[in-house]
Amino acid sequence: MKIKIKQTLCALAVAALCSPALAAADAAKLHDSLVVMDTHLDTPALLVQPGFDIMHAHTFDDDFSQVDVPRMDSGGLDGGFWVIYTPQGPVTEAGFKSSRDTALLRAIAIHKMVAANPDTFALATEPEDAKAIAEQGKKIVYVSMENAYPLGEDLSLLDTFYKMGLRMVGPVHFKNNQFGDSSTDPDGQQYGGLSPLGKELVKKANELGIILDGSHAHDDLLEDMIELSKTPVILSHSGTKTIYDHPRNVDDSLLKKLVESGGVIHVNAYSSYLKELPQDPERGKAYGELFRQMGNIAQMSEAEIAALKAKRKQIDMEHPAVRATFEDYMEHFLHILEVAGPKHTGVGADWDGGGGVETMMDVAALPKITERLLAEGYTEEDLADIWGNNVLRLLQQAKDYAQSLKE
Repeated sequence: MKIKIKQTLCALAVAALCSPALAAADAAKLHDSLVVMDTHLDTPALLVQPGFDIMHAHTFDDDFSQVDVPRMDSGGLDGGFWVIYTPQGPVTEAGFKSSRDTALLRAIAIHKMVAANPDTFALATEPEDAKAIAEQGKKIVYVSMENAYPLGEDLSLLDTFYKMGLRMVGPVHFKNNQFGDSSTDPDGQQYGGLSPLGKELVKKANELGIILDGSHAHDDLLEDMIELSKTPVILSHSGTKTIYDHPRNVDDSLLKKLVESGGVIHVNAYSSYLKELPQDPERGKAYGELFRQMGNIAQMSEAEIAALKAKRKQIDMEHPAVRATFEDYMEHFLHILEVAGPKHTGVGADWDGGGGVETMMDVAALPKITERLLAEGYTEEDLADIWGNNVLRLLQQAKDYAQSLKE
């Protein structure tokens, strides 16, 4: 059970002056007292992988995973939004059907994880569930969808996923789809923001009480959602263009519009969105060939997966990855806090989806963020907002609006 530990800024300041180690210990105690959530956990993709056990300790160096229960315990992560993700395929009926099936299997995998470990995980569907689950010493499992492409053109499917616990949805991913424009489609914009069907998706999500997620969306699509949505929009894993001008990030002007509408931005730790990194064409070529050979991991044997990981390790040894640093990550975080404020900022590091920076490569390292923010002068109340209260407020507003339509 988590017990609220009262820490004064005075005590923390004294600890910092006396001993950096003592200051870190106090920060760790404060971190452990909070409800700590990440809004973008891509770990469900691993739940269908033969041989992967969420209950056992793994390491990034061993199998490239970043989230499991032992590391959640070590990093004080109470849970968050577990992602139903499907890659963007052709905008056709056949593509929709295939993606729909994948999305349903991901949702089922999340439910199986909870059902198989009822003393460890609990499904959360209401705003008040998070704190109640954390107080029971269990892990919080909200469900989100990254890329609404699997819905096809049948928005009644959103009702189905809602009944399976879905409480956040992002319209697009790397490419444009039937709902609107992506920030990274190599062919550029198709609709100038939301498509007509995308506008219907916003309306449907509002009616159900589902938070709309603008990460991966083109700026015009995000502006459309901010304007059309009856409840605040989230960026579940994004950065700032002021620090690094990448299409996946947002500029200060758009960030201020998000904040003025009540929205929240959760800071991404995906290295190539944090800074310009040196390119290694040979590494890219080797990974491209590996991915072409990979196929469907869920249908592989444990031996095949082990061989795949061995090939990946070989590539990393011959062509080492160059990552952003923790300071690069905090540069984004601190600028966003300066512009948006602690009531509109959170953490969505993109674990198991490509996130991670040097010295923060899995969830065990999350207390580093709390320690750094305390050192920057942010308060216990600020940290409670950043780590959980802000997204729970959005969830409450989404629920309240949906209920108001029934009155």
